[in-house]
Amino acid sequence: MDARLYLCTDAREDRGDLEEFLHAALRGGVDVVQLRDKGLDVRRELELHELVAAVAAEHGALWCVNDRADVARLTSAPALHTGQDDLPVAASRRLLGPDVVLGRSTHSAAQAAQAEADPDVDYFCVGPLWATPTKPGRSAVGLDLLRDVAASAPRTPWFAIGGIDLDRVDEVVAAGARRVVVVRAITGAGDPEAAARALRARVTAGDPAA
Repeated sequence: MDARLYLCTDAREDRGDLEEFLHAALRGGVDVVQLRDKGLDVRRELELHELVAAVAAEHGALWCVNDRADVARLTSAPALHTGQDDLPVAASRRLLGPDVVLGRSTHSAAQAAQAEADPDVDYFCVGPLWATPTKPGRSAVGLDLLRDVAASAPRTPWFAIGGIDLDRVDEVVAAGARRVVVVRAITGAGDPEAAARALRARVTAGDPAA
């Protein structure tokens, strides 16, 4: 996985601008977009994934279903991301086949090592680095965990996640991350395209592989 900037967004139902927003974020350099909105019923989620898929295809980006392997299968999603309390990754692989990209959330060095060792995990996320309202009740893991994971030099692509914004992204990169997941840094921006472009520039600065 070559992606560097991964966006999780709600459905923006209150604004009614999901399609416009996605185009802007992807123009700005988002590589992966995940629709994550716990308030959606499954029928609406299926409808919106059609929109996400169409916009992502237009920009050559990857799109991802959150948590639910059944929704991923019904929508023929190219990627599924699951947490520690969701379906085991091996079970998702059996349901979805060899070609779907499978991601996993990790919150400790042990969980990151387990994800790294799992042949069914295509990428994993480390966090939340800072407390965030998108994960209520989840304790922040801080940058020390990020440094530990980076020092272990995983072969599996991995992303830093949790409270990352333009003011903090330099710290995250300095701690060893080369890929980040963001939410409010783009979803709350007045200009999502500019916000995405600025974040991507910081993440890839000085990286010859970018």
